[in-house]
Amino acid sequence: MPVFVQKSHGFRLPENGDLPIIMVGPGTGIAPFRAFLEERCATGAKGRNWLFFGDQKSASDFLYREELQAMQAEGVLTRLDLAFSRDQSEKIYVQNRMLQAAAELWNWLEAGAHFYVCGDAKRMAKDVDAALHQIVQTEGGRSADQAVDYVAQLKKDKRYLRDVY
Repeated sequence: MPVFVQKSHGFRLPENGDLPIIMVGPGTGIAPFRAFLEERCATGAKGRNWLFFGDQKSASDFLYREELQAMQAEGVLTRLDLAFSRDQSEKIYVQNRMLQAAAELWNWLEAGAHFYVCGDAKRMAKDVDAALHQIVQTEGGRSADQAVDYVAQLKKDKRYLRDVY
């Protein structure tokens, strides 16, 4: 089996553990976020942690189910939003869950949250980015151009980081 290692520059937690983080990692994109949560727990970070996770079927594809539920019960994982696309007739994805929680997501961003995305670059990352722009517009009362500027500033401030492949 061929294995390719690709170093991810800068895809790490904020130095200030009191800052909230929002993680979007469907499928295998959950891998770094599991480590993020473990690190936040180990270091006693006080910042809130929100994970958007999804896959096709909850019964077979809910990676680290018990571990994530335990982290949520312990208060390490503040919020867990799930999106299993094949568990119902209408497909539901992480970007749909983001839009459903738009007001709270906006409040977290305005409170200094760092926003992370890991996983599929072809569709998911683009759809999540579009949802983020839409949230900035609707919840932040910004025009489309102002939303582009807001998201660009998040990137410049290293508060919007992506590890997509």
